[in-house]
Amino acid sequence: MGEGAIDAVYTKHDLARYREKTQRCLNALALMLAGDYFSPGPEQMGLELELNLIDDNVDPAMANQTVLEYIDDPAFQTELGQHNIEINVAPRPLAADEALELERELRDGLNTANDAARAAGVGLVMIGILPTLRPEHFDRRWMSPKSRYALLNDQILAARREDFELDMEGVPLDGGQAERLHCATDSILPESGCTSVQLHLQIAPGDFAAHWNAAQALAGIQLAVAANSPFLLGQALWHETRIPLFEQATDIRLPELRNQGVRPRVWFGERWITSIFDLFEENVRYFSPLLPETQDEDPMAILAAGGAPSLSELRLHNSTIWRWNRPIYDVADGVPHLRIENRVLPAGPTVIDVLANAAFFFGAMRGLAELDRPVWSQLSFPAAQENLYAGARLGMDSHLYWPGVGWARPDQLVLGTLLPLAHQGLRSCGMSDAARDRYLTVIEQRCATRRTGAGWQRKTVQTLTDRGADRPTALAGMLRGYIEHMHSNQPVHTWPPA
Repeated sequence: MGEGAIDAVYTKHDLARYREKTQRCLNALALMLAGDYFSPGPEQMGLELELNLIDDNVDPAMANQTVLEYIDDPAFQTELGQHNIEINVAPRPLAADEALELERELRDGLNTANDAARAAGVGLVMIGILPTLRPEHFDRRWMSPKSRYALLNDQILAARREDFELDMEGVPLDGGQAERLHCATDSILPESGCTSVQLHLQIAPGDFAAHWNAAQALAGIQLAVAANSPFLLGQALWHETRIPLFEQATDIRLPELRNQGVRPRVWFGERWITSIFDLFEENVRYFSPLLPETQDEDPMAILAAGGAPSLSELRLHNSTIWRWNRPIYDVADGVPHLRIENRVLPAGPTVIDVLANAAFFFGAMRGLAELDRPVWSQLSFPAAQENLYAGARLGMDSHLYWPGVGWARPDQLVLGTLLPLAHQGLRSCGMSDAARDRYLTVIEQRCATRRTGAGWQRKTVQTLTDRGADRPTALAGMLRGYIEHMHSNQPVHTWPPA
């Protein structure tokens, strides 16, 4: 994202120059895709994990600057809210035992970070939405003090011209009534309530479209079997409330523009693609610039000289459009490459759950991409989008549509259709049997028991409420139990009830 000054004022000239540069970047990308410019491999996977900071009362701790000083590791960075940090795991091949090594590295890094955080008087939690968040935690003063966050916030507010509206109706707890959250906010800070895992996979240009289409088809299933965000501001809402929260907290469209069909910046998309170029072209065509900052580089001149252009304007624009499966162009060691960034999943509940979710995604995506008859030739794009919202809202209780199967619960769909494909896909990627079995067995057992992080949270809060606790006490008690299980690294389907 851009690093412009906090008081930046963009002029008409800036906008015109930026549009000209993004078009030149698009032209350069088209030439590169038609030629032999991109890294041939090996296939690389990467992972970003967002974390919450909590105090001794399991309330949000607005202390990321202090915690990062204690951690003193460049792999950890700030996020939008002062109660958030992020760890970036170095990319590595998807083959052999690399996933097992990633799990060890991630656990070691998080344990070291948690020790450092404890020295600063706070703790770390991997969870999709921190259930002890309250409205006062979304006051703008709790935004991380980086100019890029404030600038993006101001640009989005200037485009919207009125407060954001959060409006969500929940899924009733057992024996209860549906709860509703309806409130207004004057900044994008509620988006900091969304703590996610972003999975990256480097893809060759000729294989990108098939893998992106497969990722889109899988999004609803991913959410249904990995949901971990059922509470927001004290209300029991969707099993994966991150989805509507992220969409609404950054929606620059006024109601009239939504009614006209103007596209949101948090976007599933609207069609299957034939090339990564389709996605970057849509970004430029449909979305106005938020941070029109230009660099001196001429991408066409760099190409003509045999170099690898940064395409900085196109990449900056891409960073302000939050697709659930985002296309990435990047340059490493002077060689350009393409990646899919999967942004669907919540953080947690444990490291092994995170790796299991990743393995299932990478394997099922590859398995679908290699089918003789693509699933997206049999599944309408609107049906894939409906699956996304159904899986997010109802989790394991949703019914999703799949070609050749019809309507099915996600656990049935995974066990009967997608898990064998994931095994096949990971074999095709060269993952070791030990790693493949370790992670996909977690997915198999989670589906067999139908227990997700969201389900455990909802059941625990219900139990504590039945014992006489009010909602804030039940949420805090649930979170304490969650943290204890999180540190055990036992997968969530094995967690005992409260």
